[in-house]
Amino acid sequence: MSQIEQIVQELTLAFEGEPWHGPGLIEIVSGVDAKAASAHPIAEAHSIWELVLHIAAWERAINTRIVQRKALQLNDEENFPRVTDASESAWRQTIEKLRQHHRELVATASGLSESQLSEQVPGKPYDIRFMLHGAAQHAAYHGGQIALLKKHSALSTQQSGKS
Repeated sequence: MSQIEQIVQELTLAFEGEPWHGPGLIEIVSGVDAKAASAHPIAEAHSIWELVLHIAAWERAINTRIVQRKALQLNDEENFPRVTDASESAWRQTIEKLRQHHRELVATASGLSESQLSEQVPGKPYDIRFMLHGAAQHAAYHGGQIALLKKHSALSTQQSGKS
C-alpha cells in the first residue's frame, strides 16, 4: 500500500469506516436530531452541532491549504461557527456540508503524488503528510467528544421520561 493509499484509508476509516477505536464519525452522528445536536448539556462546552461545523471547517481548510498552497488560519467564527438555524433541515444540511468537505479532502489527498506529501504546508512547520494524518486524528478526537455528548443526551432523555 502506498503512503497516499494509507492516508486515504485512514481519513476514510475515521470518517465513515470501522476504525480500530470504535465507530467512525458519520456513524457517531447518525440518529442525532437537531434538538440533541444543538443542546449544550455541559456548561462552556461546544454542542454536537458546533463540533460538526468545526470538523467541516477544518476539512475544508486543510483541503484549501493543499489545493491553493495558501497559509490559511481560521478565525474564531470560522473555527467554531455559531448555529443560527437549529431546524432539522439545517442539521441535515450541516451533515451534508461535512460529507462534502470530507469528499473533497479525500479526493485531493488521492490525487497527490508521494513526493507532495513531504512538501511543507504554507505558513506551518510541518508537511502535508503530517497535516493529513492530523485530519484523521482530528475527526476521531472530536468524534469521541460527540459520542459522549450523544450518550449524555440519550441518558437525559431517558431520565426525563421516568420523571
